[in-house]
Amino acid sequence: MDMRRLVGLNVRRLRQERGLTQEQFAEASGFSQQYISDLERGRRNPTIVSLYELAVPLKVEPVELLKPLPEPPT
Repeated sequence: MDMRRLVGLNVRRLRQERGLTQEQFAEASGFSQQYISDLERGRRNPTIVSLYELAVPLKVEPVELLKPLPEPPT
């Protein structure tokens, strides 16, 4: 899977699990809502520093944004 897409899907999943809108997450992370939207759609290529800044408000380690998606239950 494309890493940009993977990071975007993980950010979206974690943000939604925490009940945050894109706007709330943008404010908490310091990024614009447009950046968050583009990131979640795999249109951004975040730096290592950006991964850290995205992980902090999600209360996860940056590596969590790079992990393969969990398998759906069967």
